[in-house]
Amino acid sequence: MFETLPDPKLDGIIALMQAFADDPRMGKIDLGVGVYRDTSGRTPVMAAVKAAEARIVEEQESKSYLSLAGDAAFLETMRDLLLGDAVPSARVAAVGTPGGTSAVRQLCELIRLARPEATVWVSEQTWPNHVPLIRAARLDMRPYRYLDRDAGALDRAGMMADLEQVAAGDVVLLHGCCHNPTGVDLSLQDWAEIAALLERRGAVPFVDMAYQGFGEGLDADAGGLRHLAARVPEMLLSGSCSKNFGLYRERVGIAMAIVPEGERGRLAGTLAGLNRQVFAFPPDHGGRVVSTILGDPGLRVMWRQELDAMRERVAENRRGLADALREATGSDRFGFIAGQQGMFSLLPLEPAQIETLRAEHGIYMLGDGRVNMAGLNEASVPVLAQAMAGVLR
Repeated sequence: MFETLPDPKLDGIIALMQAFADDPRMGKIDLGVGVYRDTSGRTPVMAAVKAAEARIVEEQESKSYLSLAGDAAFLETMRDLLLGDAVPSARVAAVGTPGGTSAVRQLCELIRLARPEATVWVSEQTWPNHVPLIRAARLDMRPYRYLDRDAGALDRAGMMADLEQVAAGDVVLLHGCCHNPTGVDLSLQDWAEIAALLERRGAVPFVDMAYQGFGEGLDADAGGLRHLAARVPEMLLSGSCSKNFGLYRERVGIAMAIVPEGERGRLAGTLAGLNRQVFAFPPDHGGRVVSTILGDPGLRVMWRQELDAMRERVAENRRGLADALREATGSDRFGFIAGQQGMFSLLPLEPAQIETLRAEHGIYMLGDGRVNMAGLNEASVPVLAQAMAGVLR
């Protein structure tokens, strides 16, 4: 039966993780895996999370099933965190999912059920798993221009020209903030222009929000998607709590459909049915941690302070690397790094240069030049800058 299966293609990030683990050198630097790290290289459990978990252990009296949509308190608090008061709750259908990855997949399945002929438009540079998830749902896909790589900035003219080609019923996938892998975000004006274009073309936006709080702050990071949600009649939204709550292992995500009033019940039932077909009931523990934190004023303040500190550390690494590269190269060609948002940037390096960094300096990054800024610290920033300057000469 299984002899016809082809050998699986190893995921690039997983392969990089294994290569880094197998490298015996002291002082090696891991800039590949997309997790937050503190100055000592750990991915800590947030104090607010520990406090919420202690409360849950003390107070929870049952591990019985909830609904196919998940815990109602989690869905409500996450809706408020993501959307604020941009749309009334009567327009929002939502289900919990095992992480943001499952949220994206479930919404792709929803697209296939509703409009299998739709094309999903994806930025040319995007999270590596977006493409496999869309293909797994058997949807057509087209890229739109996004990054001006030489400038490290948005190719605004190219993006808008490509999006002018979307057809009615097509879906446009947008990163809510902290674009992965480029770190180049849309301005509020960009969001407004995209909203007007999609409304005029009759296309549906699909916003993937995986890093809320890591750009400019919780509300500022959600400003674009809230403007979009208030403007268009239909929108899809996936959310993840892996980064901003540090719940990587707990797999906490949410899938939302924003629809006209009167359609919510049908969409909620369809999303719950999709959950039933794949994993039935979404896991509860991580979602309960999130709703406990967001529902308690004291824990919420604690969490926001921790998240603010994480965001500022990443921003400090950005500024530090831009300064170190300016000194090491004698130019400001990498100054864009300081102005980008979130954990990731794409460094303008060739594959051979990236391989040299790995082989000669023990510096690990993905083959397209994506680096995790949270993987740096005060000691490793100058090491990376000097090594990059060397391979660029």
